[in-house]
This record gives sequence, structure tokens and C-alpha cells, in this order.
Amino acid sequence: MFLNQRFYLVCTLIILLFVVGYAFSSLFIIGQLAFVVLLIALVVDCWLLYAVRGITASRTCADRFSNGDDNPVQIRVENRYSFAIHLKVIDEIPVIFQQRNIDFRLSLESGEGKNIEYKLRPTQRGVYNFGKIRVFAATPIGLISRRFTCGEPESIKVYPSYLMLHRYEIMAMSNNLTELGIKKIRRIGHQSEFEHIKEYVKGDDYRTINWKASARKHTLMVNVYQDERSQQIYSVIDKGRVMQRAFRGITLLDYAINSSLVLSYVSIHKEDKAGLVTFNDHFDSFIPASRRSGQMQALLEGLYQQKTSFKETDYSALCVHLSKYLNKRSFLILYTDFDTIASLNRQMPYLKQLARQHRLLVVFFEDAELKEQIEKTPESTEAYYQQVIAEKFAFEKRLIVSTLKQHGIYSLLTTPESLSVDVINKYLEMKGTHS
Repeated sequence: MFLNQRFYLVCTLIILLFVVGYAFSSLFIIGQLAFVVLLIALVVDCWLLYAVRGITASRTCADRFSNGDDNPVQIRVENRYSFAIHLKVIDEIPVIFQQRNIDFRLSLESGEGKNIEYKLRPTQRGVYNFGKIRVFAATPIGLISRRFTCGEPESIKVYPSYLMLHRYEIMAMSNNLTELGIKKIRRIGHQSEFEHIKEYVKGDDYRTINWKASARKHTLMVNVYQDERSQQIYSVIDKGRVMQRAFRGITLLDYAINSSLVLSYVSIHKEDKAGLVTFNDHFDSFIPASRRSGQMQALLEGLYQQKTSFKETDYSALCVHLSKYLNKRSFLILYTDFDTIASLNRQMPYLKQLARQHRLLVVFFEDAELKEQIEKTPESTEAYYQQVIAEKFAFEKRLIVSTLKQHGIYSLLTTPESLSVDVINKYLEMKGTHS
């Protein structure tokens, strides 16, 4: 039983009546009557609340959460009392969120039930533990509250962002992928496999004109080529210390994991084979490229376990093990980060080796906060110094892109929030080209 604010206000008023009653006897009598009424109301309030167990509550949520996304949680509260009730509902969410304001106020009529919905956005993968649901009920009298403990503790696993996959799937079904930033790439020149011949329309590449078919049909005809299928697409994720940096509460590793999951989904639906490689100071995990029905679940489970380390990444181990496991030329999307040209030069021999054996796309990150700093107008000497330093780091990133290009290595410099869309666009752009 918990005493409410109304009880203390009434007690304060009665005390004032007693105090003033020393000067005015009539107020003292009123104070005595008020005290008797308070005791009677308190007994009635207790009897109404504790005569039956009148409140039930339960929590409903997905059996797993999506990292970096808003995950809905629903609480169902029902009133089984024969009178209206005022409630305060507190859900014991996982402590990792560090939120103490998940409480809701509502009123229920007799026999009424309501749903409470809120959303949680995890920023780390792992197991999250919910506690009980605490409901504090008060009658219209409102002197005391009774606490009800409802629901059961439960554990929820937070996986890489599978909700993003659903958004891409829905957009693909409605042909609205451009709303997510996915571009329709126009292919230049021959693709990989001949598909069919069609009439020339304005905008077709004149180099694909089929002159023999044009002579037979007495109109221009062009060859149509389709993208090469059944390519092996591997997401290669660096789990070293450089991937521990965070943007909006989510580490670069988690951005890379979410992006690789979406890329695998898209590549499988493009009839390619998707696989996974992770490494840090040693070669860590390898999931062979495939497009079988359970491949996405295998990739999801594999990505769920990944964590960064404080150790330096060993690219030599990556090269050795990829030579061992990959006997076919594959398309490697390497998620990593280079801050300076010196850090790139240390790994350049291994990147060049990978680029000779496979098609390699190096994906690394642009610091969005530095970009904002550069775009600001400096208002003090200190701000000028900060802007110069920011421009120096930005120049280093552009120099890295230029250096990779000089060595014939594809690269993609992008912000964490644009990563998935930019990687998919680059994949679609490179998919039909030969190298």
C-alpha cells in the first residue's frame, strides 16, 4: 500500500484546522469531523482496492529486436474492478537503455482494457532482459495506491537490422526503391549474357545495334544483355579497433553489419550468391556464398555474434585464408576504415593482392561531424583552427580514395547513415561490368 499525494494534502488541511482551532473553537470541531471522515475514507479505499485482484497487465513484443531500429512494445492493461480506476503503469525495460521515464498514466472504466505502445531503439547487439510490469492502482477516492506486479521477466535477442530488409522488400514489391535512394543504373556497353533482341528506342546504346536483325526487320534492332548471375558476393567485415568508433550511438561495426545484411538480401534476389567473412587480429568466421533458402538466416545468426576488439587488424591472415577458402574469383565488399594515408599504405600490399585475385570494393567512412564542422562559418580564432584541422582530415580521406584508384582498387567513401544505400548502388553499378 502506498499513500498518495491527496492523503498528505488532506492531512495538512486537518492539521491547519486543529492549529487554527485554538483560536476559533468551531474550526477545531470541523477538524475533528474531517479527521473522522479521513479515517472512514481510508478504510473504504483499502477495502475497495484489496477486496479483489482487479488489475491484469501483460507485455507483447517481438521475440527478437532489430538493432538501430524502433522496435514496438505493447502493454495490455485490463480493469476487473466494478468501478473506474486510475493507473500508473511502469515497465521495467532493459537497464542498457538507461531510461527511467517509461511510465504511463491512464484511467479505465469498469471492465475496460487499453493497449499502451512505446518503442525502443537498441544500439548494440546481444541479449536484453525485461523485468516485471508494475501497475499502481487508485480508486476515485485517491488516498492510497495498490501495487500490482504483472507479467514475467523475459529475454530478447537484438539482431542486426532485419527490419531494414522488410522495408527494402516492400519497396521492391511496389517498385519504389528510388524512395530509399536506390538508383536505376543505366548500363554502358555489353553486359555479361545475351538475353534477347528488341526494337531500338531513344536512349539505347547504339553500340548494341544488331545490324543483321535490323536488315531483316527493316528497322533498327538492338541486343539486350542481362547482368551476370551466380556471382559470389562476400561481405568482408573488419572487426578491429578502427570499427569501434560510434555514430549516433551505433558503432561502425554495427553499421557495416546492417549494410552487409541488406546487401546479401539484395544480391540473393539478384540471383547472386551471398557469403560472409569477418576478421580482426586473426581470420575469424567464414560463411560460404550461397543463395539457398536458409542462407539469410545463417548470415543473420553469423552476424549476431560479431564483436569488435582493441587489436590491430591482420590483413595478411585475411589474404592467406581467402586464398584457401575461395577458389573462384569473387566480388569482395571490404568494410573497414582508414583515417590517414599512412594507415592505408601499411595495408596496401594486401589490398593489391586481394584486387588481383578478386573484384575488391573497399568501403570506409566519412566523418559526418567533421563535414558539419567544415561547412560552418568560423566565428573565432579557435574555430578557424578547428576548421583547418577538420579539412586536413577530410583531405586525407579524399587522398585515400585517389590512392586506391591509382592502384586499380574500387573504393566507396560514405557516411554511416548512407552506408546501406550507397553500397547497394555501388554493387548495382559494378555488377554488370567486367574487370
